[in-house]
Amino acid sequence: MSTYRVKLNDFEGPLDLLLFFIKRDELDIYDIPISKITQDFLEYLHLMASLDLEVAGEFIVMAATLMHIKVRMLLPRESGPDGEEEDPRAELVRRLVEYKRYKEKAQELSAMEDQQRKIFYRTFYAADPVQHDENDDDLLKDITLFNLIAAYKKALDNLPKKVVHEVELYNVTIEEQMSYTLDYLRLHKEATLLNLVSHMTEKSRIIVTVIALLEMTKNKVIALLPAEEREDVVIRPIVPLHDRALEHA
Repeated sequence: MSTYRVKLNDFEGPLDLLLFFIKRDELDIYDIPISKITQDFLEYLHLMASLDLEVAGEFIVMAATLMHIKVRMLLPRESGPDGEEEDPRAELVRRLVEYKRYKEKAQELSAMEDQQRKIFYRTFYAADPVQHDENDDDLLKDITLFNLIAAYKKALDNLPKKVVHEVELYNVTIEEQMSYTLDYLRLHKEATLLNLVSHMTEKSRIIVTVIALLEMTKNKVIALLPAEEREDVVIRPIVPLHDRALEHA
């Protein structure tokens, strides 16, 4: 089985995560509610730790910085050289604004690159991506890494608890779970991640199912959307399901 690698644009660094919280909650970047954003940041780190995922040192440094700023906000403000009180958030705001500017420019350059590829193609056409009618932005509409991690963690929490750990070899493949998901969608029209894996009792099968969903999303067979519950994801087939499913089977 070939290695499947997913690159997500969210949370590439601590500043990226802070910008995500600011955009999600429609906060003023120049007047950040430091208490709320610190709580959200620490909740994210705690979630990473509970899933046994490695947390980069720069995220830990940012968490310490946010807590330091939070403490300074509670203390009397120090006056600057001009006599005005110094805002403890000023340096963080400056870094966020600068990072936001570079990120937006990078997105503009990426859009220009995509546009240029439609005009000047390489002679080696086999390496060019296949063009589809569907809008790529609709396949993972408003879905972030946080949604997938939260749904995955809740699915694992719902597993039956075993007092004795049993070591077993489960022969489950991505192709099998893709086929299972398509059969489920043909019967139920659409599903949620938690409903899809509700009967599964093996952690490995749930993991492979999540990978299968990402593979089908990449191949434009399904789309993932936010669910009413924050810790779940809606799985919706792209119409017509049977045509696209056969194409990527």
